Amino acid sequence: MPLDRDWLLAHIPHQGSMCLLDRIDAWDSERIRCTATSHRALDNPLRAHGRLGAACGIEYAAQAMAAHGGLLAAAATVADTPPDTPPRTGYLASVRAVELHVARLDDIAADLNVAAERLSGDDNVVLYGFSVSAAERLLLSGRATVVLDAAKLGSPG
Repeated sequence: MPLDRDWLLAHIPHQGSMCLLDRIDAWDSERIRCTATSHRALDNPLRAHGRLGAACGIEYAAQAMAAHGGLLAAAATVADTPPDTPPRTGYLASVRAVELHVARLDDIAADLNVAAERLSGDDNVVLYGFSVSAAERLLLSGRATVVLDAAKLGSPG
């Protein structure tokens, strides 16, 4: 099964032009690498004032994390989760140590390489490291905390 835009649209909540990724190039239980070309699109929904700021790369990384979660959930479903279990929705709770090496993304001619690596976590909270690069040039990087089940955070086990 190809892990292309159709797969992404079926497995992450981002739909239409808000689905910023084109395909998943590689993944395993800890990391994912994706390609995106939408940063050059004039109708990119994140563009403001005729440009796409570099901080928008955080959303590209968040979508890669969502795709990684979808892949892990699909693997768990095959392994031991009842087939009618809905996918869990993740929420980007915080980003830290973000370094922007460019001011904008829309003037980058090469495709974006979006990478995320699961650094730690449990069933409800995951810490990812992420980077967005193009043609071997690092554009931005940082860490993000994703909460998978916000309702469980406030209630005891």
